[in-house]
Amino acid sequence: MKVFSSIALWLISVVALAGEPVWIDVRTADEFNAGHVGVAHHIPHQQMAEQIGKLKLEKDADIYLYCKSGRRAGIARDALLELGYTQVTNVGGLGDALRLKAEMDKKAKAAK
Repeated sequence: MKVFSSIALWLISVVALAGEPVWIDVRTADEFNAGHVGVAHHIPHQQMAEQIGKLKLEKDADIYLYCKSGRRAGIARDALLELGYTQVTNVGGLGDALRLKAEMDKKAKAAK
């Protein structure tokens, strides 16, 4: 049990040091303004390669992308992978993103 506790504490420390994941909504401005994940940045999928640098992210930052269905997020993910980003996830649609963010928040709160 002591080993498990040590491992759990180590994992919590690693997650804490890793920082917060970056959420990016790749839909249109109108779609974004109609509702989005609260912490999300807005970069339309067709502007991803040109705009991602403004966020000043490390290439291994955890990046979560979403759109309406996952198609545009997939296009944006491919662009980021081509630019050398390594931890990019296509979450799917807005509903999927909201659910995942809520789960992540709940786990983070429980770990504190």
